[in-house]
Amino acid sequence: MLLSDEGAKITVVKNGLQAVKAFQENPCNYFDAILMDIMMPVMDGLAATEAIRAAAREDAKTIPIIAMTANVFQEDQEQCYKAGMNAHLAKPLNMEKVIRTIYEQCRYKLSGRQQNKKT
Repeated sequence: MLLSDEGAKITVVKNGLQAVKAFQENPCNYFDAILMDIMMPVMDGLAATEAIRAAAREDAKTIPIIAMTANVFQEDQEQCYKAGMNAHLAKPLNMEKVIRTIYEQCRYKLSGRQQNKKT
């Protein structure tokens, strides 16, 4: 809701499998970024990220995927990056940091400098 108030168009899903399907069922570059919760039913965020990165489509490797999780230990962050996420946001979320991270990751995507960036 807070992102919508900032002008973002949001697609909400209830689990990781729905996230993968939403990505696959929409055209390339439909989404600017994915905010991925790690602890979800059916398919967790790590598995969903790996499935999105493995998809046979142009934007699968470049879409920014940002972890949102209460798992804040170094090993948790490393798991997120290993799965293919670009950034890690700890809960409780700080909206200023969320917006800044989305902006930074989308800027990297647009400039062609797609990379993992610790946040």
